[in-house]
Amino acid sequence: MTLRGFLHQVGSTYDRSAGTGSPAAKLLRAAPSTFEPHVPAGYIVKGSAGNGAGAFCPWVSFFDPDETSSATRGMYLVYLFAEDLKTVSLSLNQGVTELRETFGAREAEKRLINEAAAIRGAFADEAIADLEDVIDLGGRAGLPRAYESGNVLGRIYATSSLPSEDALKSDLARMIALYQEALVLREDLRSTTRDVITTIKSKRTDEKDPLLYFAPKNDDEYVQKIAGRTLKKSRKHETLVRRYGEFLAQAGFKAGTNVHPRDIVARRGGDEWLIEAKVVRRGNVSHAVREAIGQLATYAFLLYTADKQPGRMALFTEPIGDVYARLLSHYGIASVWPTEDGWAGSPEAVEAGLALKGV
Repeated sequence: MTLRGFLHQVGSTYDRSAGTGSPAAKLLRAAPSTFEPHVPAGYIVKGSAGNGAGAFCPWVSFFDPDETSSATRGMYLVYLFAEDLKTVSLSLNQGVTELRETFGAREAEKRLINEAAAIRGAFADEAIADLEDVIDLGGRAGLPRAYESGNVLGRIYATSSLPSEDALKSDLARMIALYQEALVLREDLRSTTRDVITTIKSKRTDEKDPLLYFAPKNDDEYVQKIAGRTLKKSRKHETLVRRYGEFLAQAGFKAGTNVHPRDIVARRGGDEWLIEAKVVRRGNVSHAVREAIGQLATYAFLLYTADKQPGRMALFTEPIGDVYARLLSHYGIASVWPTEDGWAGSPEAVEAGLALKGV
């Protein structure tokens, strides 16, 4: 189903009195199948028509799992339908539940409004000039009013005259990028401006490399160290590896995704591929590419003999662009990333069956 078709169907058929078993409610719960191809790999997509009683404002949310996995805390992106269903807002929003539990409903809403204004004010004016500071969901007390208070930036559509599919895709991609920028701006504000940001600080799961400052005397010492180390991966990384492993299996590869410390080893037709997965954090493709080059070179050198070198491939959570794909190819590394149609990659990746289409 298209994004436009999904939003139109919910906006024109949702009936709160029909409860959570209605066709529109079922469509909302199935939102991941429609929206996952249009967001970075590893993002969590959830749709809801409420729990028990139907929600006044049904929604579809997008969570960066390194920030949050639910609408109760942190920052997230969400399509919010107004109570009268005449509009649907694509809103960069903030969780209210933890604030309510700490400060009470009225104070929580005040803090949400103040934080939204502070984060919005930290953006360059030209980057957000055409977006809305305020969304109107009907003003009902409770969650609808909290959603209105939590809006940082919004794009509002009339459900009776939704824009084209291409425009909706473009808006969603743009808001995803602004979401990532807003996470950085919020933490800058938290560290530089007293008492402006009071929401609970996100629990980060970044990789902490225990090999930092480690200088092994020989190959065996290095191999023993990496075999015994514990390395915590982010949920985006784990999801990326799992989803790509499923694709490899469907493509006829024998793929191992538990071959510590390597992320994936794939074999088909006598060829073996060493695959490292990298999360592009905050849009920093350069950092992810550099990490992939270094890690693949190290593992290929130390974990394989000179006469049995594997093919090398870097897997990313989002497109890395032609320049970086060519840079990786220069070093003999294929590259792959998810698209709305499946998996795309460098010419070497396509030729080997590791991706469906080229750059």
